[in-house]
Amino acid sequence: MSDGWTQHGKVRAREFEGALEVEVDGLTTQAKYYKPLIYEFFRKVWRGARPGWGEFAVEIRMEYVGDPPWIDLDNLAKAILDAIKGYAFHDDAQVARLLVERTAGERERIVLAIRKLSDRPMGRPFHP
Repeated sequence: MSDGWTQHGKVRAREFEGALEVEVDGLTTQAKYYKPLIYEFFRKVWRGARPGWGEFAVEIRMEYVGDPPWIDLDNLAKAILDAIKGYAFHDDAQVARLLVERTAGERERIVLAIRKLSDRPMGRPFHP
């Protein structure tokens, strides 16, 4: 039975309970490493949902074993948002909520969850 994951190399993704989940195995101290890795996965392998309009919430969790790696989480977030732009959403300006955290885990990896918050276009007042 399939668990819904599409995998290629160190990256895997699935649509699950209204979210797009992405996992990247392993860690490096170079945030720029993740942008081409994730981008190429979506460009070459991903056949799931297309990018959407509206506002999104993105959670990025870096899980480590032992001592936490020396990496700037803001740089990690920027690299990942750039990589998923055009696949999860059209532009990273659509991200209305962003959580980036470093936490101890059972294995070293990056875990992403991207959820749509609303269909309301950004910058327009809401009128019911």
